[in-house]
Amino acid sequence: MRLALTGGTGFVGQAVLDEAGRRGWQVTALARRDMAPREGVDWVRGDLADHAALARLAQGADAVLHVAGVVSAPDKAGFAAGNVDGTRAVVDAARDAGVARFVHVSSLAAREPGLSDYGHSKRLAEEVVQVSGLDWTVVRPPAIYGPRDTEMFELFRAARWCVLPMPPRGRASYIHVEDLARLLLDLVPAREAASGRIFEPDDGHAGGWSHQDVGHAIGRAVGRRVWAPSLPGRLLTAAARLDRKLRGDKAKLTPDRARYMAHPDWTARAERAVPGDIWQPRIGLEAGLAETARWYGEAGWL
Repeated sequence: MRLALTGGTGFVGQAVLDEAGRRGWQVTALARRDMAPREGVDWVRGDLADHAALARLAQGADAVLHVAGVVSAPDKAGFAAGNVDGTRAVVDAARDAGVARFVHVSSLAAREPGLSDYGHSKRLAEEVVQVSGLDWTVVRPPAIYGPRDTEMFELFRAARWCVLPMPPRGRASYIHVEDLARLLLDLVPAREAASGRIFEPDDGHAGGWSHQDVGHAIGRAVGRRVWAPSLPGRLLTAAARLDRKLRGDKAKLTPDRARYMAHPDWTARAERAVPGDIWQPRIGLEAGLAETARWYGEAGWL
């Protein structure tokens, strides 16, 4: 199996490369910068706006796995450029190269396109894939965590101080990055059962987790008993404005992300579950968070 992969240098992409290596797959992966040699991986220098690089990426592939995307941007145009135009460029490259199978990584945010610019761009990207004429499958992961993650790492670091502010009361589903990587590769050959479908995978915990449950579990993972208060939506918005003022385009908590976080239901829908004969999660939240905390410690992050 030869796989063309975008986003191979990112958090999810690195886990995909690890899993592909375990399976003996050959991967052609897109990277913005020169990368160190890696067994089983051919790096293609370029980005989603580089059509020549995308053509090289797709050439000779059995399938395209599109992971790359923009999760934080200063405005709607930034999200559109990375998520909509970028997806269209990858789709065009796959079609021009004669690659039929296309697995697209979206987000649960696409379910609520009116809530955030990010979610709107991810929904539009899904629509690009759906009308592509390719043999497509869309995956909408919930919150992703695991080793190498820089997003949820902030929560682990805060938990060491025994106070972990959480979003307004609500529930969310979670998935360990290794489970997600297995799913994405399992979907590549699963054409009959997966073609033309949108899946919302999770860790198998029906109904997701309350934000407070997750906060307390992160505390246990770092050996602390934490207080995990729910921040009112207006306070979350104010914090986002402050973060933008202090860190500019490098802000982690943007107003767009604050609107997303304040939504009360980011749980995977049962009717969009992945069929059990294709894939099943292996890593529960409690064990996964503990393993992630150990990795942060060994890597010197905590």
